[in-house]
Amino acid sequence: MDASPPPAGLPGARLFDVTGDVVIVTGGGNGIGAVYSRRLAEAGARIVVADIDRNAAEAVAGKVREAGGMALAVAVDIADESAATSMAAAAEAEFGRIDALVNNAGLMSELGRRAWHEIDVAEWDRVMAVNLRGLFLCCRAVYPYMRRQGRGKIVNISSGRVFEGTPYRLHYTTSKAGVVGFTRALAREVGGDNICVNAVAPGLTLSGAQATTSPPEYVLDYDRGRSLRRSQYPDDLVGAVVFLVSRASDFITGQTLNVDGGHAMH
Repeated sequence: MDASPPPAGLPGARLFDVTGDVVIVTGGGNGIGAVYSRRLAEAGARIVVADIDRNAAEAVAGKVREAGGMALAVAVDIADESAATSMAAAAEAEFGRIDALVNNAGLMSELGRRAWHEIDVAEWDRVMAVNLRGLFLCCRAVYPYMRRQGRGKIVNISSGRVFEGTPYRLHYTTSKAGVVGFTRALAREVGGDNICVNAVAPGLTLSGAQATTSPPEYVLDYDRGRSLRRSQYPDDLVGAVVFLVSRASDFITGQTLNVDGGHAMH
């Protein structure tokens, strides 16, 4: 066992500095992922906007570049092994390294709210293919690059539904519970490579389709249950993601950070 002291820390002002870091954001062309992409770029990171929607990815990357940042758009179906591998290779070819992966892509807002026994088997399989297999494939794709450079950060997006057992999207809730277990187990396997793996669990967040399809009375009732009694928006999640990408979280791994205004506590 290594009993040597940790390396000297960075000056406080640099702990949260992600300037120059290469960060892949899956699902980075739409909704919350687009906000992650833009805000990380504003913080100085070089962004790989990875999305199944090529036009959306190009649009976000273009806005980053117009603002003076560096961004690459990559069209990727994360559930496809070769596509995930190509995504990582494109990031490394463009920027020379991969410092962080934000596993944000997933299926949720397009899923209807229905009783568990009414969920179509094909839809169940599709959710698992994207939300879990896609997560696995993206982590496996970036791992060789992170291992070679001796460090890396993986941030997986789970959901506050896991802590509350929120009904009517059982397949989605199940997949996001899997993200928590995946995060814990992978953190143990790659810790020796100095790779940190953590998760963020958002509460009900008003973004994209979620903002327009959630019944107002449902949103109001949810917001009343928060300690901070207001609606949650994508920017409320940015701080947690930047923290877990930055050096400030270098000794944190295998954890799930719940960001929901104090609705669920664990």
